[in-house]
Amino acid sequence: MIKKLQYISLVLLILTSNLMAQTGVIKGRVFNSINNETIPFANILIDSTLIGTTSDLNGNYRLENLKPGSYNVTCSYIGFEKAVFYEVMVSPAKPTILDIPLVETTKDIGEIKVMAAPFNKTEESPVSLRTISATEIFRNPGGNRDISKVIQALPGVASTVSFRNDIIVRGGGPNENRFYLDGIEVPNINHFATQGSSGGPVGMINVNFIREVDFYAGAFPANRGNTLSSVMEFKQISPNDERLSGTVMLGSSDLGLTLEGPSGENSAFIFSARRSYLQFLFKALSLPFLPTYNDFQYKHTFRLNAKNELTFLGLGAIDDFKLNKSVNEGLTDSSLIQRNNYLLNNLPVNTQWNYTIGAKWTHFSEHSYQTLVVSRNHLNNDAIKYKDNVESPEGLLLDYNSQEIENKVRLESTQRSNGWKWNLGVGYENARYTSSTFNQTEQNGQVVIIDFDSELTLHKFAVFTQLSKAFLNNRLTLSAGFRTDINDYSADMINPFDQFSPRFSASYAITSRLSANFNIGKYYQLPPYTVLGYRDSTNTLVNKDNNITYIRANHVVGGLEFNPTQYSKISVEGFYKTYSNYPFLLTDSISLANLGGDFGVIGSEAATSSSQGRSYGVEVLLQQKLSTSVYGILSYTWVRSEFKDKHGVYVPSSWDNHHILNITAGKKFKKNWEAGMKFRLLGGAPYTPYNVELSALKEVWDVTQQGIPDWDRLNTQRNPLSHGLDIRVDKKWFFKKWTLNTYLDIQNIYNNQAKTQSYIDVERDAAGNPIEDPNNPLAYKMTEIENTSGTILPSVGLMIEF
Repeated sequence: MIKKLQYISLVLLILTSNLMAQTGVIKGRVFNSINNETIPFANILIDSTLIGTTSDLNGNYRLENLKPGSYNVTCSYIGFEKAVFYEVMVSPAKPTILDIPLVETTKDIGEIKVMAAPFNKTEESPVSLRTISATEIFRNPGGNRDISKVIQALPGVASTVSFRNDIIVRGGGPNENRFYLDGIEVPNINHFATQGSSGGPVGMINVNFIREVDFYAGAFPANRGNTLSSVMEFKQISPNDERLSGTVMLGSSDLGLTLEGPSGENSAFIFSARRSYLQFLFKALSLPFLPTYNDFQYKHTFRLNAKNELTFLGLGAIDDFKLNKSVNEGLTDSSLIQRNNYLLNNLPVNTQWNYTIGAKWTHFSEHSYQTLVVSRNHLNNDAIKYKDNVESPEGLLLDYNSQEIENKVRLESTQRSNGWKWNLGVGYENARYTSSTFNQTEQNGQVVIIDFDSELTLHKFAVFTQLSKAFLNNRLTLSAGFRTDINDYSADMINPFDQFSPRFSASYAITSRLSANFNIGKYYQLPPYTVLGYRDSTNTLVNKDNNITYIRANHVVGGLEFNPTQYSKISVEGFYKTYSNYPFLLTDSISLANLGGDFGVIGSEAATSSSQGRSYGVEVLLQQKLSTSVYGILSYTWVRSEFKDKHGVYVPSSWDNHHILNITAGKKFKKNWEAGMKFRLLGGAPYTPYNVELSALKEVWDVTQQGIPDWDRLNTQRNPLSHGLDIRVDKKWFFKKWTLNTYLDIQNIYNNQAKTQSYIDVERDAAGNPIEDPNNPLAYKMTEIENTSGTILPSVGLMIEF
């Protein structure tokens, strides 16, 4: 007995010593952001504490013996702007690498002081720019570590009621967004992506890689093109260069592993792999589809010398979407059986894989730096569907394979001199699109077979430049730039003046805490490859003959920003956007701008560049960053989004939500407990009712297996307002060499059921065969299936850092 007590006491002593010995490190290098020269004797401080240090002669610094948690870090040096980094995470499992680039200032010591913006604000983008830290992504209630879901809480951003990750910015469609990972473009960041758009149900990017995300809802810099609604810049962490470390993540839907460490004296890497087990969960919940996803992410950095750095990165995914044909076995709920049968009959089996690989070389000169970016991305999309899910040649309804391959090169230079900032560059891209399409479908009331193979090669070129400068003792900042994009698809796209894209920004500091900001710009985006590569039965590029060209959007944005403290922000922005040259789909006589919020492929049909639209609204943001123990964001958006119908009349677009309200708040408690909540209210989006008579026709239903929209009544109906509340509780344990983090996340805790457009289906007899309409022998008898979205969704997660 005594020996057992001694053993227990020894174990407790070891655990206690481990808990007592826990400390972490923040380390890095302070350098000039333009020429990479080290800055010795810079002051690095932990805000609201007496903890600090200075950089050594090589610019290196190290803050040791820090209690695990998050800190706000500031860095200052005479002649440079103060830098602030919010919520820098510290763990005993590994050192936190925080390299600090400082920007030279032209202010004289005797000049009137204008407080540096506490929230990220650049010369090029003084409006419509929000920055989210990795910590905010980790703890976001209902976000499940998914960046797209966190972005949806920002002003101007709407989502669909379903479980998808579509990002709808200021009334624009989900195909109008662009994504960059450390400056390398990534076409899509979601699994099971909609080809021709950008949404999907699950994000691909591992948050363990992310330091922060810059989200532009407008005022796009000239070096970021081919976008109409938003740009997302994902800035990744610097890998741990001291020793091998890692993270194991076990969530409600997937299992992941991240490893990082040194690979040489001046190089380090970080790698992750993740696999889902959603298929087992969905099968247990009696759902008719079984998705499985896998993703991989990689970054490798090399400091070649004081003036040259090289970074390699990769991002890839493999997705499988299968049908659960035995889902109804043992079920007795007739409505659930009917809903499952409907989905089984119209959902295809889908397989996707994609990857992006790239390299970025950065060279530093005396007053400038140059970057050369080379990358390749590849998407492969397969879908197949048989009538009644019986595989036979005569029952084939859909057989689709498509690939999109892009090889890109971008060279740019950024220079600072005498207060001027000048960015200029060029880009080239070789793109290849292939499609093999067999599809039995309905067009204009008739069943048709679309059967074509297409191959398309494009050469794209871009030139861009932007010049910025502060005046009036840094109270007034102006920035002007332009870019132009061309390609060899047709004569309509080769003239650089047709895609000339100017932009201008201004910011004026009314007081040290209040500023007025403005931007105006013209932006262009290439239509999806599905539009450009569509061919008819004669193998003609139909939309080339239809003079399809770049989509254009004109933006005007203005607003006020007030910073009561270094950690708080109040802003009001108004925006007005006009669209022209949007693809107008000739078969259904609708704008492509209304599509993209569902699975599948959009745009593969005849179109003309004739659609026009507009969106406008007001955004309000109140934000409190974590300073002691409380944080929160309240955002409200009033937005209208409209596109002209086939009669030339403005009607609501599919993204016309009117009202968007988000409230996120949280608090940190003692002993490393943290709790948060997120409330979201979304105005009902419009939808197009079904043409029931046409859908019921036997020859139509047998090939479509779903309702046909009545495009003559485009978006004349509207879903009701939806809302939901998510909560999350986190608890962390810090040991000497490792960290344990657990969380409980409950989405839609009060189980609000958001009603959306009902499905229509045929009535069936006891054997499951469609019942003929007694009043029309050419049609089936139809019925409605209620379609609601939303259920209480609890999830538990476990993360171990070592």
